[in-house]
Amino acid sequence: MKRSASPSVIARLLRYTKPYRLQLALAILGAICSVAASLLTPFLTGKAIDSIVGPGNVQMSIVLRYITVLIAVTAIGGIFQWILAAATNSLAFSTSKDLRDAVFAHIQKLPLQYLDRQAHGDMISRLASDVDKISDGLLQGFTQLFSGLMTILGTLAFMFTINPIIAAAVVVLTPLSLFVASFIGKRSHAMFQKQSAMRGKISGYVEESVSGARVIQAFGHEAQTQEEFEQLNSELYQCGFRAQFYSALTNPCTRFVNNVVYAAVGTVGAILVLLRGVMSPGTLTTFLLYANQYTKPFNEITGVVTELQTAIAAAKRVFAVLDAEPESDDSALPALQDCDGTVDLEHVRFSYRPDTQLIRDLNLHVPQGNIVAIVGPTGCGKTTLINLLMRFYDVNDGVVRVSDTPIRDVTRKSLRNCYGMVLQDTWLFSGTIRDNIRYGNPDATEDQIRAAAQQAHAHAFIEQFPDGYDTLLTDNGGNLSQGQRQLLCIARIMLTDPPMLILDEATSSIDTRTELKIQQAFHRMMQGRTCFIVAHRLSTIKEADTILVMKDGNVIEQGTHAQLLARGGFYHTLYNSQFADATLLAKNGAAV
Repeated sequence: MKRSASPSVIARLLRYTKPYRLQLALAILGAICSVAASLLTPFLTGKAIDSIVGPGNVQMSIVLRYITVLIAVTAIGGIFQWILAAATNSLAFSTSKDLRDAVFAHIQKLPLQYLDRQAHGDMISRLASDVDKISDGLLQGFTQLFSGLMTILGTLAFMFTINPIIAAAVVVLTPLSLFVASFIGKRSHAMFQKQSAMRGKISGYVEESVSGARVIQAFGHEAQTQEEFEQLNSELYQCGFRAQFYSALTNPCTRFVNNVVYAAVGTVGAILVLLRGVMSPGTLTTFLLYANQYTKPFNEITGVVTELQTAIAAAKRVFAVLDAEPESDDSALPALQDCDGTVDLEHVRFSYRPDTQLIRDLNLHVPQGNIVAIVGPTGCGKTTLINLLMRFYDVNDGVVRVSDTPIRDVTRKSLRNCYGMVLQDTWLFSGTIRDNIRYGNPDATEDQIRAAAQQAHAHAFIEQFPDGYDTLLTDNGGNLSQGQRQLLCIARIMLTDPPMLILDEATSSIDTRTELKIQQAFHRMMQGRTCFIVAHRLSTIKEADTILVMKDGNVIEQGTHAQLLARGGFYHTLYNSQFADATLLAKNGAAV
């Protein structure tokens, strides 16, 4: 993004503060009152000094009166400074909470096509650390800008009242400080954007490396992984160092310019006091204090440039997620009623990329209660077909019907409620075993949960845990074996009792003995239900009513196991190659 987009990013962010007008009003009130108290301090100090200047002119009663007022004004200013800080923190934390909620809610609406293209670690970085940077930088910095502006306007008014000529000279020299800050800020902005992007890339790499640690160690890639991480970390260091270096120049440079201005004003003012008597010592002191207060906000503003630049870059990354096109709103569509399990695909075409056609003119009729197995080489379109049935992806052309109803004419939720899906890759969330099983049916009774676990042959190992069904699972069930996680996922689907099933290598991580029992449980559950089975082990689909043999996105053969073997085509080759490989492996094992 171009730097000119920063004001729109800030304006968009400020819209999230609307629900917290009270905190915003208190912050403004606190800023105004604390600034007013700080502006009164130099005036009272100057008056007190004039009350003790000159031999025999010390007026202690007046001095004590000014000291008393100074103490009161300072106390009041401190109270309002606390109100400003408290209101600002509440505003920042509440806004960042709402922003994080909005991002997470939007992610739930994004199509899988978008999520599949994003590094998961980078998405986590945007949701967590980038939102924190917005809270710490932009919102906190905004209040400092507001207080600084109030201080600048107030001190200008007082300085012009005291001596318009010297005040005008101060104002004329002020742009020099702003020019220095702007000159440096432009060069640091690009570095902060790159730094924010690199943070997300590193988060993605770390997440990937930690989740795949077992594979990395199995292949002995620890050194290579470390080297790749160090390369990314070095890039982050380089852009971070440059960004911090440029921004670190801002404050000392502007302080130097402001101190030169302050010294010049003090010298000229002292000459006027000594030679012409234009100003009293107390007035000169007041003016110098105001001149110092006038330059101080510029130093503070430039001091938060680093955080502001980082926050703006982070906000752009967060808004990039919010601007991603969500799934089309289907709330006005009716729900799919009376799903009988009939599925039809008519002239379906689909591709992930416009230049590569995957599925071409696919036609398929699946009667109610049929068990349909989908087989074929890797990349032939098996999982893609499942994604189209569930409407995780929409077809480019043609129509998919369930119970004679086009799936685009009903809500996605009602369509997906008709399917129960068990994938090869298991997913369990942090919670108890009981909560994971009833994920798709929150109202299930304890008896129903246990019955589903028994059907899935998971009850026995669950009872072996000291806490049984109350056992806490963390990190996608890291305290379970892969097979146990698979059994829990199967129990979860058995509890939902859906009209149709999708099994994508659902028993791939289960031992052969347990797999036979699961297959029996599946067969009982599939009675009268349409079932789609994605299989790589062809021995598991012999009983399917229909076997679809896919290649290059097309169904090239269709029939029962016996029919396809008798035909002697591609399925016959696949089936015999698997058993030939198995026989060869068995012989080699015996020889060893």
